[in-house]
Amino acid sequence: MSEQAVTVMVVDDHPIWRDAVARDLADDGFDVVATADGVAAAKRRAAVVTPAVVVMDMRLSDGDGAQATTEVLAVSPGSRILVLSASDERDDVLEAVKAGATGYLVKSASRQELADAVRATAQGRAVFTPGLAGLVLGEYRRIARDTTGPAVPRLTERETEILRHVAKGLTAKQIAARLSLSHRTVENHVQATFRKLQVGNRVELARYAIEHGFDE
Repeated sequence: MSEQAVTVMVVDDHPIWRDAVARDLADDGFDVVATADGVAAAKRRAAVVTPAVVVMDMRLSDGDGAQATTEVLAVSPGSRILVLSASDERDDVLEAVKAGATGYLVKSASRQELADAVRATAQGRAVFTPGLAGLVLGEYRRIARDTTGPAVPRLTERETEILRHVAKGLTAKQIAARLSLSHRTVENHVQATFRKLQVGNRVELARYAIEHGFDE
């Protein structure tokens, strides 16, 4: 196995499906470092293995995928969440994205589509089953229309500097190298910015930065 293999954790409450997905991903060159059947197990294992990508179901043994996404990102903020769910219901998709998921595929996706989506997710790209991306963007536009221009939260000089780099598409590691900071310090600043701007993930953060001119 390549040293560069992307580490993956598969979270699903159906053991046969979970094992099949894990096996397919391993056969496609990914390093499947853990599996879990629910929110508690996902959080516990993510804290130990800090996977690059978590393939997350929305229906779990002790909760849902949105809750598990929040819990996993709390203990492994560098992980990216790709939902793989039987549901393409609007509310499920939006809940997952608001919790911090980077992408959302339905389980009818082919093995090749899943492998491609995991690779793209690891690279920080947002991947959605056709039709769902438009739904998510439409919701953001609706929220933007309904917002009556609240004051822009005050960011520190360092947070603003990091936000500019996020807007230009740099990863946390690239930002850390450019600013001579540790990866953890950059992640801490990004998480603080998430809270101040009330955004759920890097996709929303980058969108906010671009909309407010931080990419110039």
